[in-house]
Amino acid sequence: MTVDTRHIAGYRRMAFKRALALGGAIFVMLWLVILDLSIGPSGMPLSDVIDAVLAGPDGADRATATIIWYLRMPQSLMAVIVGMCLGIAGLQMQTILDNPLASPFTLGFSAAAGFGAALSIMFGAALPLPEYLITPIAAFAMTILACLIVYGMVHALGETPEILVLCGIGVLFLFQSLQSLLQYLASPEILQQIVFWLFGSLLKANWTSVAVTSLVALACLPFILHDTWKLTVLRLGDANAASLGISVGRLRRRSFVLIALLTAAAVSFVGTIGFVGLVAPHVAKALVGEDHRFAIPLSAMVGAVILASASVFGKLISPGGVIPVGIITAVAGIPMLFLVIYARKRRSS
Repeated sequence: MTVDTRHIAGYRRMAFKRALALGGAIFVMLWLVILDLSIGPSGMPLSDVIDAVLAGPDGADRATATIIWYLRMPQSLMAVIVGMCLGIAGLQMQTILDNPLASPFTLGFSAAAGFGAALSIMFGAALPLPEYLITPIAAFAMTILACLIVYGMVHALGETPEILVLCGIGVLFLFQSLQSLLQYLASPEILQQIVFWLFGSLLKANWTSVAVTSLVALACLPFILHDTWKLTVLRLGDANAASLGISVGRLRRRSFVLIALLTAAAVSFVGTIGFVGLVAPHVAKALVGEDHRFAIPLSAMVGAVILASASVFGKLISPGGVIPVGIITAVAGIPMLFLVIYARKRRSS
């Protein structure tokens, strides 16, 4: 066997392993969605769930169809979509900052969304908008405002990963402080609503939230796919990327905006959910490497698997009162992160 033949065979084996990892993640995600649909206060056999899904919202068994399609399906799909958004945003964040600890929280986007939600809960009744839209719109708007603040500071001080992280941390503490101020001023009833939103929960998901989040994610997808090769090259360093004709500053700015949009869409309806954007990219890169053609879709799938698993686990341990997924991901994310770090250490040694 010649050298070229061995290289081709090695590449095919690597491509097969990557495709297998992606296919496995998709299978696990679909299985978790079906399992999530079958769990709830009323309970439901898997066979009935599958029949109701295949029959559609106008199936013969109206009670089952109503429970599946109008109560449980939006929550399950929201878990998948939000997990995908956070997984992709986390991978892009770690790439443009060249920081393995970066996540959508790093630049203060989630804190800004929390402040917007708290603001709307306290004063939203005065706005001429439907009640179910006030909090998501306020959270989305504050996330975009945080993006503009960081972008303006970076544009003035310099477009480097270090400046971006420092500006992001400053914005993070700013919105966390404002968030704490609102909690201090809020009445006990309002404070309870704010804290529940900050936990991160899928209970208020509906078809409107699923549609809006999906549209934002689909609008970002062409730009994300267009930059896959450039982001892969960026992992080799700014100098190497620039030597290949890539405008590193422009790539960072574009990715920065996409991260803000994905994070805003993810947290606006379900609240703050931690660790998904941090852990999912590490798991994806451990399975398929740094090639973003494979790392981006797998990071999305791993994020969906993590959040769908959290939804299932929350229903299992508290069927009558579902535990918010934000709490579960925060608790489970710590051992998951340690496992990823341990696996990377073993591979490098």
